[in-house]
Amino acid sequence: MSRQQQEQSQGVVLTGYHSNAEPIPTGRPRAPSYPSVHDHQSSSLPSRTGCYNIQQSDRHGFTGAAKMQSADRPLFTNPISATLPRAQLSSSPKSGSSPRHSPRHSPKSRSRPLPQRCISQDSLDELQMDDYWKEVENITSSGGGQVHEEEQHKVSEEGEHEEAWLKEAGLSQLVTGSLAVDQEQEEDSAVFLSTLTRTQAAAVERRIKTLQTQRRRNRQHLPDVRDIFRPPEKEDEKPNKIKPGSENGRKDTSPAETETELNVEVAFSEQALSYRDHHLMLKVPSSSNSPDDKLPNFRLLRDKTGQTRVGDLSPLDMKKVRRLVLVEMTALFDTAGIDVKAHKAVRVKAKESGLFGVPLPMLLEYDQRRIPGTKVPFILQKLICHIEEEGLDTEGLLRIPGAATRVKSLCQELESSFYDGMFPWQQLKQHDAASLLKLFIRELPHPLLTVEYLNAFIAVNKLPTKKQQLQALNLLVLLLPEASRDTLKALVEFFQRVIDHQAKNKMTLNNVSVVMAPNLFMFKGFRSKVTEQQEFSMATSTANIVRLLIRYQNLLWTIPKFIVNQVRQHNMESQRKQNKERAVLKLLKKITMDKSSDNPLLEESSQGLIRVQAPQFSKISMALQLTEELQAVDVLTRFLSQDSSLKVKKEDLCLYEIGGNIKERCLDGETFMKDLFQLNPAAEWVIKSVQR
Repeated sequence: MSRQQQEQSQGVVLTGYHSNAEPIPTGRPRAPSYPSVHDHQSSSLPSRTGCYNIQQSDRHGFTGAAKMQSADRPLFTNPISATLPRAQLSSSPKSGSSPRHSPRHSPKSRSRPLPQRCISQDSLDELQMDDYWKEVENITSSGGGQVHEEEQHKVSEEGEHEEAWLKEAGLSQLVTGSLAVDQEQEEDSAVFLSTLTRTQAAAVERRIKTLQTQRRRNRQHLPDVRDIFRPPEKEDEKPNKIKPGSENGRKDTSPAETETELNVEVAFSEQALSYRDHHLMLKVPSSSNSPDDKLPNFRLLRDKTGQTRVGDLSPLDMKKVRRLVLVEMTALFDTAGIDVKAHKAVRVKAKESGLFGVPLPMLLEYDQRRIPGTKVPFILQKLICHIEEEGLDTEGLLRIPGAATRVKSLCQELESSFYDGMFPWQQLKQHDAASLLKLFIRELPHPLLTVEYLNAFIAVNKLPTKKQQLQALNLLVLLLPEASRDTLKALVEFFQRVIDHQAKNKMTLNNVSVVMAPNLFMFKGFRSKVTEQQEFSMATSTANIVRLLIRYQNLLWTIPKFIVNQVRQHNMESQRKQNKERAVLKLLKKITMDKSSDNPLLEESSQGLIRVQAPQFSKISMALQLTEELQAVDVLTRFLSQDSSLKVKKEDLCLYEIGGNIKERCLDGETFMKDLFQLNPAAEWVIKSVQR
């Protein structure tokens, strides 16, 4: 096999990162240079300089933590501080060191053409990517230039990946072949499958077929995939049935890359299928993203039933969301012919106490004992707060590393005195604080983006349009564990505030992205072989992913409407099956209700009124007339105006939609109540305090 064939077959993988236990290498540090910042104007210079793309293979909020604004920073009852004694950073290594540090591979010096500066911040040029390699050098040299042998990932056997995927989607009972399958699980799977779009169903069917092919060799009894996806019997469609996005999947027949409106009512995979079919029909050649891909100002189409953000739904409905998002993400990649294999999380020996090198869930559990509801570790909050208090105008913030010996000493001091409130924050320099922040991310025993989904994050670059890349990132953010998702949100919000001061700190969107990419994508406990070309491809790809996470953070932490509609449909189908089993009881109950001629809720609904309840407050309930203009924020305003004794801010309250076809949902302030009432007429409306 030729080298070119080998590179195409291997796919994109990650370089390894190890703990900083070794002594710091001696030698005079070299301060890295940063690219100059130009005004955003069009340039006549070639725009393809210094960009590398991942090649596609042949096969197919944070609610509990403060937002870190100076006026809203959290005040800790116990001032906090701690750190890993072995963790440290150094300045750039000796001049002439390779961007790749591995005892197995010492690449020959590469003669690259002199890069030309690209003025637009919408592209990543080679001079900016130099900051990436300098950051890699800083990370590697901080461990003495040695790379430990980490535990290799086991190669998945045929069908093993599909079996794990079906289990994560809650559909493993479809292929167990056991006669003792729980009836409730079986019914839940049937309901879940009934809500899927055609592309989502195709993704499930593809994995079942692959698993069947492997298991039939062992003559295991498995249900035929045609039985699983047998067309449902025709039934009278109820007027308030939520139709899945597949019904309108062909609406977006000619998606153009210049479009900036995001359609969240139709499944992303359906839109991608329309895009693909449209280009095949026109025989448009498929081309990878050009190096100067622009970042459009995407915006969500306004939905009168309100936007749903992460944290707005109940835990029960969020479980359904996660299952649907997993299937939808897989369907989106399938549509583009991208086969993403998830890695298994390896066992990494981790600390059980301290700050640096402690598993994120364990660290949060400890912090939540001090302040319930904490979503972001105290140490990370405090580092961000300190950097902002000292000012975000420091030139080279996040790019210029702190002094290695000083950072090591600070780590040891933090570990011993952070939670006691004895750490001398006033003596902590900006670059040292930024180095500690990056070190905290790297020292996590498992990467912030998780081992399971890290390959999927990198594969986002293979999708043909920026819109599809953004849609895939939206789904991946929703798939992250809650602790990782909230911590990532705190980080990207902080990065944006750094970028807002770029006129003085010289840290643009691209500068921050290339510096933070190796800190997010290089981690200990994982090691794979990569070729030179793959390493360069990964460098630009990971920087682009960080760039998208920062640029579109306001969109990525939302739940698409088509997913919420599928949750509503799932709940309705579950209720319908339960009602069928209790038909007699339901009939008796209906007769009893008919005898009661004075049902206030029914009378109010018939008159276009809704009753809003507030059991937490002195005013128990109030009736409101539904109008075309009435929004959720108007309901809160009217509630507060009728009881002046309430000492609560509107921002601390939320109007909830409870029951009917949703378990519980905190409403967006711009939700139009009449439109939502028509979507869920059986819901109750409750005002409760909420922890933002």
